[in-house]
Amino acid sequence: MSNIQEKQQEIVEEFAMFDDWMQRYEYMIELGKSLPLIDDKYKIDENLIKGCQSKVWVHAELESDKLVFTADSDAIITKGIVAILIRVFSNQHPSEIIEADTKFIDEIGLKEHLSPTRANGLVSMIKQLKMYAVAYQTQLN
Repeated sequence: MSNIQEKQQEIVEEFAMFDDWMQRYEYMIELGKSLPLIDDKYKIDENLIKGCQSKVWVHAELESDKLVFTADSDAIITKGIVAILIRVFSNQHPSEIIEADTKFIDEIGLKEHLSPTRANGLVSMIKQLKMYAVAYQTQLN
């Protein structure tokens, strides 16, 4: 199983294969289709990401000391964004998620190609994933 840095590097390399942002958006939409979908019973207000223009639900469970995330969104680009984050952070130890940087997002140029509200949503998604990690890390201590 690859670590967070390796997964981030894979994503940077994948995005580098595309010539323009239209192709990258299409790729993000494709990634969204492979998102580990959240069970309908977790599509509740407590699992909604605050600060997102679209509805984004994220659920986390601890499995053998690793956090496993599932998610869904009602918007295709947002679904792709959360799919990228979950690919990086799912199946990782909470402490590694807490300590991880997210420079890869700047490396692929994601933030600068999102509307301000989507960029805020991206920051909110990262915060929420890290908050789950903090909560579960506390349980492990």
